[in-house]
Amino acid sequence: MPIVEHDPWRKQYFEHVACPDDVFISTDDTDSYALYPEHRWIHNKLIVAESQGLRCAPHGIAPKEFPVFSKPIYNLRGMGLETRVFSSLDEYLAQRDPGHMWVELLVGEHASSDVAVVKGRPVWWRHVVGKPGPHQTFDYWTVLADQRQTVEEYCTEWIQEHFATYTGMMNLETIGGKIIEGHLRFADQWPDLYGKGWLDALVRLYVNGTWSYDDSDRREGYSVVRHETHGARYRHPPSTLVEEICRDERIASVQITFHEDKPAELHAMPPGGFRSAIVNCWDLDAGLSARTRLTAWFSESREIRPTRRRRLGV
Repeated sequence: MPIVEHDPWRKQYFEHVACPDDVFISTDDTDSYALYPEHRWIHNKLIVAESQGLRCAPHGIAPKEFPVFSKPIYNLRGMGLETRVFSSLDEYLAQRDPGHMWVELLVGEHASSDVAVVKGRPVWWRHVVGKPGPHQTFDYWTVLADQRQTVEEYCTEWIQEHFATYTGMMNLETIGGKIIEGHLRFADQWPDLYGKGWLDALVRLYVNGTWSYDDSDRREGYSVVRHETHGARYRHPPSTLVEEICRDERIASVQITFHEDKPAELHAMPPGGFRSAIVNCWDLDAGLSARTRLTAWFSESREIRPTRRRRLGV
């Protein structure tokens, strides 16, 4: 299974997919950084912003207009670590950090788009939009069946200009149609919602450099997220509970998204909560109901331990 997945809760998607042993398909930015040295600049968010003519600069060069969005220039761990909005010059001066940048605050729909690329030419798209939760979390994501033409046209031009030699998957995060992050991989949170045969098409892309996938019956799916409070330790729910939830044909999968034997503060998590579970589903009500059942487990089993959140930026 050379679809290399570091998170054990997501290996369920790939462990039965046939893939040649000499083909390495990345699902993680750290692997992609090593695999594609020619294109590793995509992980530099300052360069990505500059390539689009966005107003931006590293910390140390003060913005002339506010608000702006601040984030690490590099963050290979994801989860929105160390991100914040500066509303004024005083806020910026009080919270400047080495290795961070600011960029103009974009408005509009926040989308995560997976795109299959063959020699710099996008050949397949799938877009996902999130319903925001508190403090830079998401309540759930909708895996859309329809297209986002404006995003596709804008990103196609950017890909063709900068990635003419690249073949493989890309994930682009956009706000208002502008790219805020790029990744040389696909989003491994919801590949089971892309449809039957999609993972086989993924392998062919990396083996043969071609894309062949019948996507005519695509339908909307949902990825429902559960967050707990920081400052506690949690236990995994019993497998019987997860198996019972998954017996509902409207549920595609359940991910328990943390290491039970690892201190909570050592997980990379957004400031708004400790992500404990994800329910992928074809019916939103079914996903929300499943989350409620998992919420009851985590509420009963949590062990309060005062913890000191340490900075986890890369």
